[in-house]
Amino acid sequence: MTGSLPPLTLVVGGARSGKSAFAEQLVTATGRPRRYIATAEAWDDEMRDRIARHLAQRGAAWTTVEAPLDLPAALATTRPDESVLVDCATLWLTNHLLADHDLAAEAARLIAALVACPAPVIVVSNETGWGIVPDNALARRFRDAQGRLNQRLAAEAQLVVTVIAGLPLVLKGSLPDPK
Repeated sequence: MTGSLPPLTLVVGGARSGKSAFAEQLVTATGRPRRYIATAEAWDDEMRDRIARHLAQRGAAWTTVEAPLDLPAALATTRPDESVLVDCATLWLTNHLLADHDLAAEAARLIAALVACPAPVIVVSNETGWGIVPDNALARRFRDAQGRLNQRLAAEAQLVVTVIAGLPLVLKGSLPDPK
């Protein structure tokens, strides 16, 4: 896949569905400088190892910016010639939930920053609503907030793709033309 990306793309899917790899392919295919905005926080050794592995796999062709909470500020620093990958909205939302922030206000700030971003952005997010109903209030609050955030992102995006078992399915818009 080569070609230009729309201003906003949402890639959504379940855990380990292949959504991040697909999003990375879309960004790489543009041939533009690549910016990776990471939202994960390394709370334990397993997560530190995972982050280090992902950094090594992406390589030096990517500029990585860590933004576990202030994603709007990170988006504001992008250049118009770049392609941006935000991975992922789910961890970003989790960070705000655990910090007891106003999730609706943070989501509104994020949407405004995405719309204002001078570079095309791909946002990766998890679909959390296909499983069982969580057994505790915090998990239900998160699942509901994630569903609302995904809906807002999808409404704003010109391209929405779900990835299931490594296979992309376009839900809205169309993929860039292969050349």
